[in-house]
Amino acid sequence: MNTGLLVLRLVFGLLLVGHGSQKLFGLFGGPGPDGAGGFFHALGFRPGKPMAIVAGASEAGAGVLIVLGLLTPLASAAVIGTLVVAGSVHWAAGLWAQNSGFELPLLYVTAAGALAFTGPGVYSLDNALGLHSLAGFDWGLAAVVVGALSGLAVVARARRALASDAVGQAVTEEHASA
Repeated sequence: MNTGLLVLRLVFGLLLVGHGSQKLFGLFGGPGPDGAGGFFHALGFRPGKPMAIVAGASEAGAGVLIVLGLLTPLASAAVIGTLVVAGSVHWAAGLWAQNSGFELPLLYVTAAGALAFTGPGVYSLDNALGLHSLAGFDWGLAAVVVGALSGLAVVARARRALASDAVGQAVTEEHASA
């Protein structure tokens, strides 16, 4: 089991580091903070560039913590929050990634939640530092709830921004046609 958790942490964590680095630095074909910021702004995540930097830092930072097996519930909550937001962007397209659906965010959220419940295993800094008690049902539930609620709060804020944009656009069009 511990070897499996190590493999999971290494692959999952390094993919998160790469995913965040696309937003933060434009690595691996990513848009960088300016491109990601423009995309975030269009989706209602305002201000766009700072929100993109927060998302990228959350993903990359949580990825490093997961690779190290350090503060696993905190890292898991960060992943869950960030990827709940990403999943909301893809929700209308359905489940499957081939249709731009939320399959990949769901997979990331599930892996993060599973690690929060199981802990990182013996080959981890949590274990080496005596933090192995940062696992189990209570820590897993806390990570899932905190992550999900923080992500949903960001989604709600973005939806309010888009609704405000729509009202402003309607008023502008009404005045233009008057």
